[in-house]
Amino acid sequence: MTAEYKVLGDIAVITMTNPPVNGLGFSTRIGITDGLSKAIDDPAVKAIVITGAGKAFSGGADIKEFGTPKALQEPNLLSVILALEASTKPIVAAIHSVCMGGGLELALGCHYRVAAPGTNVALPEVKLGLIPGAGGTQRLPRVLGVETALNMIVSGEPVKSELLASLPGQKLFDKLAGSAESLFDEAVEFAKSVAGKTGEALPLVRNLPCKHPQGDAYFQFARNMVGGMSKNYPAPLKCVDAVQAATKMKFDDGMAEERRIFTALMFTPESIALRHLFMAERAASHIPDVPGDTPQRAVKSVGVIGAGTMGGGISMNFLNAGIPVTILETKQEALDRGVATIKKNYEAQVKKGKLKQDKYDQRMALLKTTLSYDDLKDVDLVIEAVFEELGVKEKVFSELDRVIKPGAILASNTSTLDVDKIAAFTKRPQDVVGMHFFSPANVMKLLEVVRGKETAKDVLATVMGIAKKIKKTAVVSGVCDGFIGNRMIEQYSRQAGFLLDEGATPQQVDKAIEKFGFAMGPFRMGDLAGNDIGWAIRKRRATEIADMKYSRTADKLCELGRFGQKTGAGWYDYQAGKRDAIPSDLVNKMIEDYRKELGITPRKISDEEIVQRLVYSLVNEGAHILEDGIASKSGDIDMVYLTGYGFPIWRGGPMHYASQVGLYNVAESMKRFAKNPHDDAKFWQPAGLIQKLVAEGKSFS
Repeated sequence: MTAEYKVLGDIAVITMTNPPVNGLGFSTRIGITDGLSKAIDDPAVKAIVITGAGKAFSGGADIKEFGTPKALQEPNLLSVILALEASTKPIVAAIHSVCMGGGLELALGCHYRVAAPGTNVALPEVKLGLIPGAGGTQRLPRVLGVETALNMIVSGEPVKSELLASLPGQKLFDKLAGSAESLFDEAVEFAKSVAGKTGEALPLVRNLPCKHPQGDAYFQFARNMVGGMSKNYPAPLKCVDAVQAATKMKFDDGMAEERRIFTALMFTPESIALRHLFMAERAASHIPDVPGDTPQRAVKSVGVIGAGTMGGGISMNFLNAGIPVTILETKQEALDRGVATIKKNYEAQVKKGKLKQDKYDQRMALLKTTLSYDDLKDVDLVIEAVFEELGVKEKVFSELDRVIKPGAILASNTSTLDVDKIAAFTKRPQDVVGMHFFSPANVMKLLEVVRGKETAKDVLATVMGIAKKIKKTAVVSGVCDGFIGNRMIEQYSRQAGFLLDEGATPQQVDKAIEKFGFAMGPFRMGDLAGNDIGWAIRKRRATEIADMKYSRTADKLCELGRFGQKTGAGWYDYQAGKRDAIPSDLVNKMIEDYRKELGITPRKISDEEIVQRLVYSLVNEGAHILEDGIASKSGDIDMVYLTGYGFPIWRGGPMHYASQVGLYNVAESMKRFAKNPHDDAKFWQPAGLIQKLVAEGKSFS
């Protein structure tokens, strides 16, 4: 069992011991109920304290049991809470650090609650596409009032215990302890003060009234507000329904309604996708052949080569985490420009109230600049963010190899180049790794960690640890052209070009995929990133893979100097100072002329075909990436696309989405696309992995 029982005088103490957050798994639930039975049966025990060991009271459900029979095995959480309420002896919850989800619902089932200051309190189930399922929507409004409780349930965001304790009329906490250190002793003393109370003298949250003075009018207002902010997510509006049930129904009927809503949401595509995301994000940090206890190298200072957009953004990540950074450039003007941009970004945050002045001052004090590689000799990690050309990388890494101390990590921010070739420019390939940040690097969550054939395991472990410190979602990729994300996006972009050749317009393609849920369509994305970047890659492809088929519309666009927003013209026209994409007659004429050149009669293309060709191209290439061992699991590919490429979160990533559609259906669509004379028949042969999974009746997950 993962709960300990002991008796201190006349007070029994039940301590949850299921690290890291005392998840309420089957063993923990058994431990709580067994401890409760012992305490009730012991005549010497007058009261009971429940708490959590380590750094949490309880974070709620045990993620290791998600989707398994143990998650619902009796005693389930509802049964545990009923047992707490039925106790004939007073139960005090000693809450500290983290009290979330089922952990908060457990505490609400106790007779009394004593909290440590600084405790994060939340019902975050909405972030998994669910509502609280063990009484949270029925009990929290009774102790905090309807509006405060509904705001917490709909947002899922944590609130500090001292703020909740200060609310007028709140009944969530009976006492706020003086400190986290004194919590346990104060909870035991509180238990002694209520010892001897039994029966009706014991307060139950379920017996408290629950009303809102404006009644249905308030809930209609709440629905209007929540509905406007929760497009594509059914759970937030269902939170409103459940809390309204608490105000209109008897408690047990409200509980039944909460459970009905919870169960229905469990089977929605959105909740399934969000739960997949939750698990995939945690699984991404596990590298199959790198043990979790692999020693990490100390990283107390960082060097960044290049003060441009990427170098500046990368530097901000480390400054934000309190890690000193030295930026190197070849010219003073470039350094000055880079530092000015960093200052401008921070000053904008200060102006908006998102960053305090003292924090800004602290971060800037950690930043140094230099024009000499020698000034980087003592850094623990250096990241190059220079021009994407192998010759340039060679000069940088040769210098780093000469200067940087032994044992330091040498990282490249390359987005497509061969990390093994870059590592070969040094005498220490074991210390070289790819750290591919996404632009803007200080905002985007994704970090592709590219593992070279000689990258040491402790280097990988260190970089994954650093990613957590700078609040990035790190996904490990093997070495190939484009790694995971850009290798797949190339196929997506090829399909977008073929769609233009066959009759679509850039705006039709963009609108179709944006309606599907992408943050931005391929042509708007190209204009934002710079169409010249793809042009350079295609020029390189022409010498490396001469037979790869492309639409030439993108090349013709670049030949006109239309590189996107930075030139005021790309696939769309742009007005000075604005980012609005205006359809371009010139571009549409260029596309029409190219069709005539190819002898293609344009046809009407449905939005459904556009979405399928774009998304399934990602899926097929993703399957090849899994076959090649570039990614170790399909969830890693989904994380790359959810956090770096704007794939709709509620659809769970391309590989998860394909599994939900059904791989048989996906494969049949691919075979149909292969018959299109204007497409690439070879590409649309379903990957061997897809064919294997279809034959076995399985999915990627």
